[in-house]
Amino acid sequence: MAMTKADIVEAMYTKIGFSKKEAADLVEMVFESIKKTLAQGEKIKISGFGNFVVREKRSRVGRNPQTGQSIQISARKVLTFRPSQVLRAEVNASLDGKPVRPDTLRGIAADEHEDAGE
Repeated sequence: MAMTKADIVEAMYTKIGFSKKEAADLVEMVFESIKKTLAQGEKIKISGFGNFVVREKRSRVGRNPQTGQSIQISARKVLTFRPSQVLRAEVNASLDGKPVRPDTLRGIAADEHEDAGE
């Protein structure tokens, strides 16, 4: 089951104690800020979570798989997400059924911070 924006609002309402309207406004504000930043072509780095990057793809020649006919695929922008080592470790540990040790994640987060050159 996928998590929705409404689920995030509900979690903020339950765990933090904001009213549902405050939680919904805050979630909407965060997503609007992310969308605006990405629309400007800027990268978004969220420590311990990952990076969102807008990449430009050049136009290229492709083929219609049914007919084999060559077609021109226009240039476009694509959004990519690259998870952090911390997120990757958490997801992989949950898939293995192992508990995630917080001390392990702190080490990964420190390494990731150094890799980013910050």
